Amino acid sequence: MWNLLTLSKPNSKEDKKLVTAIKTFGGFTPSNLAIYRLATLHTSKAKDIDGFRESNERLEYLGDAILGAAVADYLFKKYPFKNEGFLTEIRSRIVNRESLNNLARKIGIGSIVQYDQRNMQLQKVILGNTLEALVGAIYLDKGYLRCKKFVIDKLIQPYFDLEVVVNSESNHKSKVIEWAQRNAKEIKFEITETKRGRGREFLALVVLGGEMYGQGFGLTKKKAEQNAAEKTCVLLKI
Repeated sequence: MWNLLTLSKPNSKEDKKLVTAIKTFGGFTPSNLAIYRLATLHTSKAKDIDGFRESNERLEYLGDAILGAAVADYLFKKYPFKNEGFLTEIRSRIVNRESLNNLARKIGIGSIVQYDQRNMQLQKVILGNTLEALVGAIYLDKGYLRCKKFVIDKLIQPYFDLEVVVNSESNHKSKVIEWAQRNAKEIKFEITETKRGRGREFLALVVLGGEMYGQGFGLTKKKAEQNAAEKTCVLLKI
């Protein structure tokens, strides 16, 4: 399908720069350079062609799923005796927006992404989004196994100390509150008390903009809120 996409005329200097960057952070030579050009093209620099606006957004969608699957696969095998809650939390710490932005900055994505540099807000999110799009491009160009190897060998192992990731404390409630403030969403933590054997347990529900998100439990209200906020962070990918 890629040969049906009408991309801009190749610029040999830019193409060489792109190939060099992919070899540097990926350790391989791209077979279909057009996919990688598209992966680095943000919608702010895209052009409408026959009613379709070509940008890296579709590849970002694909890459998000492939990246999540590769990280899940890696963690599932590395921690054979951990439950799904633990695995989900560690994966979310690796692939959340802030983490991906920092990772993309470290491997030099900023030097190849094409975007409207007058928009200062884009700089806060564009690198991580482009990294996801590049993962999607690698998947299409090289297949899942080669793409998974890239994620593990070139992203996770060199840049994440999993012992630190596992033992780091995350204030999920603060993260959700900050997200709500940035996105102008009203946030509420609804708490109810339930009986648990001879004791009691609290149920917390995160409500953002009138919509229900994470639901959590705890022996204290604080723990229930943190549990609900943790699940909300996973849903919001923060």
